[in-house]
Amino acid sequence: MRLSLRPSLTGGLLALLASVGLLSSSTAPAASDPVVRKFSYGSHARQTVTVYGDHGPALVIVHGGYWADDTDWSHWARWFAGQGFRVYDVDYRLNSDARWPAQRTDALAALDWVAWHSGMRPLVLGSSAGGQIATVAGGYGEGASRVRGVVALSPVATPSRAWTDGGRSSASAKQRRLRSEARRLAGCTPAACPAQWRSMAASSYASGAEDAPLFLVHSVAEFVPAAHSRDLATAALGKGLGDVTVRTVSGSAHGAGLLSSEAVRDAVVGWLREHTG
Repeated sequence: MRLSLRPSLTGGLLALLASVGLLSSSTAPAASDPVVRKFSYGSHARQTVTVYGDHGPALVIVHGGYWADDTDWSHWARWFAGQGFRVYDVDYRLNSDARWPAQRTDALAALDWVAWHSGMRPLVLGSSAGGQIATVAGGYGEGASRVRGVVALSPVATPSRAWTDGGRSSASAKQRRLRSEARRLAGCTPAACPAQWRSMAASSYASGAEDAPLFLVHSVAEFVPAAHSRDLATAALGKGLGDVTVRTVSGSAHGAGLLSSEAVRDAVVGWLREHTG
């Protein structure tokens, strides 16, 4: 059993990284130039997967963006390809296209497509809203049968928590938007359809050894607090999943912004490589 809920990178270390520019997205490491191809895994215009590279363990990326935006992960897809992974950058129907569980359906279909075309069970990396989708996919049914492991950066693992946080008088603009977009995803408020909101929570799918291992990362001052991942970790550990890690780092970086830290990148890549076997 592996569970870490303590800050894993000291403020001093991150201050040093910031001082040399490693926490700035403008100084993110250079990406490689792999072979890039785009395919469809479904009939909807957003049901596409862009493949970077032609060798290495399969790594599926599920982008964030409040379930509402098509955010660009092409730089990091190229960078991970440069680390030896064959990267599958997945798009999915947004909350303006369809309500939940359409996004779960798309993620499962994309994972099936990747497994068929790569001949291997992939790893998954999800960011923010994409982290919610990724962690759900890792636990849905026999998640470990389709996913080797899930890395989630700032996952909105408990959307009902985002609803509550975004309704506080002290809520930031990002928290207020996350609340609004979560409602749009659900199609209703938590009071009106609690079962729908439960089905959006990754912890609802925790079932123990049949789930994929989890590596969950937040910063201490971001707008999606680490409580989202602690909810999921508590449920997963309670069901008997032993390979669960929650890490918090100093600062306020969110989602892909966490990868601007060399220490976070090294931890993520190291964990992914440990779970390729």
